[in-house]
Amino acid sequence: MATTTRWTSADLPDLTGRTAIVTGASSGLGLVTARELAAHGAAVTLAVRDTAKGGRTAEMIRSISPGAAVEVAELDVADLASVRAFASRWSADHADGLDLLINNAGVMAIPRRESPDGYELQFATNHLGHFALTGLLLPALVARPRSRVVNVSSGAHRFGRMDFDDLMGERRYGAWRAYGQSKLANLLFTSELQRRLDLNALPMLALAAHPGYAATNLQSVGVEMSGRSWAQTPMALANRFLAQSADMGALPTLFAATAPGLPGDSYIGPDGFMEQKGHPRLVDRSTAAKDAEAAARLWTVSETLTGVHYPLDLP
Repeated sequence: MATTTRWTSADLPDLTGRTAIVTGASSGLGLVTARELAAHGAAVTLAVRDTAKGGRTAEMIRSISPGAAVEVAELDVADLASVRAFASRWSADHADGLDLLINNAGVMAIPRRESPDGYELQFATNHLGHFALTGLLLPALVARPRSRVVNVSSGAHRFGRMDFDDLMGERRYGAWRAYGQSKLANLLFTSELQRRLDLNALPMLALAAHPGYAATNLQSVGVEMSGRSWAQTPMALANRFLAQSADMGALPTLFAATAPGLPGDSYIGPDGFMEQKGHPRLVDRSTAAKDAEAAARLWTVSETLTGVHYPLDLP
């Protein structure tokens, strides 16, 4: 498929009648993604940890797009109990199903912490929580024709390696190493999900996107948690002078969510130098991200760790 190299949010189709969930929607890329989906007619759930902050985001979206259908729901993707509670509530309240699931929430290069379930926090947040959420919402997604799941990965997947003998970094931990592994997991999950959807002849797509280098607060969290206050200034300068805006960074996700004709397992990123900036297009992934055996193994491990088993025998 030929992509439009200058695609922008103005090219989004009319999404009236479609429903969407965006995780991590109270700031950064998630906020922009939710704002643009709502502006083009989708009914959007802002799935956020801080519902007060999410409420302010919802008010901002409505002020820009009067009449926008936006609701706020509590979700901490690092906490599997929260994931289960959210999926149960949302499914009960939206019997007509789900068109778009945007797995956007994430943390980057933080000191080693554990989730409420005892898992390394980057792996828990960036991969396991979204794996569980997607599985729990699969019946809602299958209920809608042409539904899509978009997993937000990163160019950092290229230095990621799946260490199945030490997934949680208990023996050896590096903040960037763990981040790269979690972002590689996003792509392996996307590929294996699409493979299983195809085997079951389910009419939905699993896709992935990455924002390039976008100026958000994601970069500052790891610095703050590690206590390296000296790094705040160079990080802020890099965001100001080197990064593209969050509005631009969200375009690959929006493209993956809505562009017609995309095949399953597509990976979308910026079209500029080293995929750091630019407009969305189909991009390649690392050799490790094409490892079908690793993808299948990660799936099995993820089902065991989350306790979520996909009902892929659905009609």
